[in-house]
Amino acid sequence: MTAPLRQAEPNAVKVALGTRAYDIVIGRGLLADLGERIKASRPGARTVIISDETVGKIHLAAAEAALKSSGIDSARIVVPAGENSKSYAIFEKVCEAIIAARLERNDLVVALGGGVIGDLAGFAASCVRRGLDFVQVPTTLLAQVDSSVGGKTGVNSRHGKNLIGAFHQPILVIADTALLDTLPKREFRAGYAEVAKFGLLGDAAFFAWLEKNREDVFAGGPAREHAIGVCCRGKAAIVSRDERETGERALLNLGHTFGHALEAGCGFSDRLLHGEAVALGTVLAFEFSARRGLLAASEIGRVAAHLASAGLPTQVKDVPGGVPGVDVLMELIGQDKKVRRGTLTFILVRGIGQAFIENNVDAAEVGSFLTEKLANA
Repeated sequence: MTAPLRQAEPNAVKVALGTRAYDIVIGRGLLADLGERIKASRPGARTVIISDETVGKIHLAAAEAALKSSGIDSARIVVPAGENSKSYAIFEKVCEAIIAARLERNDLVVALGGGVIGDLAGFAASCVRRGLDFVQVPTTLLAQVDSSVGGKTGVNSRHGKNLIGAFHQPILVIADTALLDTLPKREFRAGYAEVAKFGLLGDAAFFAWLEKNREDVFAGGPAREHAIGVCCRGKAAIVSRDERETGERALLNLGHTFGHALEAGCGFSDRLLHGEAVALGTVLAFEFSARRGLLAASEIGRVAAHLASAGLPTQVKDVPGGVPGVDVLMELIGQDKKVRRGTLTFILVRGIGQAFIENNVDAAEVGSFLTEKLANA
């Protein structure tokens, strides 16, 4: 399998949700078309661009210029960079700033940033005036392949990640792959965890392609756009069938139950980025599945080797400063959004590309597994 040559036209992926359907447009240089695309779908709309201090310094002026060139009025809201902006305090400030900008119900919020900004801006848009439409302009690999698609929005709680939020679909996602050229290497590596995850949960052929083409994905060009397109098409198909995560959409959480607990246990800090936590959590999910006799140990080695080759953590000891104890991690896992009537649900695997939903997982079994992993850290 090889990546196709770059298309002359942007690649458009449809998220089929009836009257709320929208496109994910993928290609280089698309930020310059932001104004024209918004004007075509919402003529006369005013906008507020929500970004963070890091992204704002690089891309905010260009986004504002694109809107202005199409005659679209815009205001800006800039928040601190990092996971800590997904908080009650910042959420309140963003909502108040949107209201102060006098946005009306037929106006638009534009989320310009990574997953934190997309989640925060989307949640604010879902609440202000009981719902404003919004556009996602993801600036990280992780956001382009995962968090900008599907309408999950929200902020974090001290009890765990993404526990306060709403399903609120965007009206458009513009994935300008040129924006990834400015991404720090660590952030790109973290986003790659979500790319690999998609192959691991349900597309073994895509994972095999990644094993051969990972360096080309990192280098940019056709392989990168191909990988983003595969992930977006796959996620769009799942979201269109299960928007509210009542069934198969939970498969997209492969690695996230362990990963979210580790991320929260590290204080949502730079010690462990979200994508890094997903990579480590994915390896743990494969190891836990093997512990249950579901797959061969060689499958774990293959997964861990690939993620490690991308510079991602695959063992607990890879986390700087270590991780919390088992009791803390189990408390955080107990707050996972997939918990039903107090029982744990995990995404487990029978092999690469063969993820499934396992309900009623015994907490004692998970605790014993984590005790073993931490003892060897």
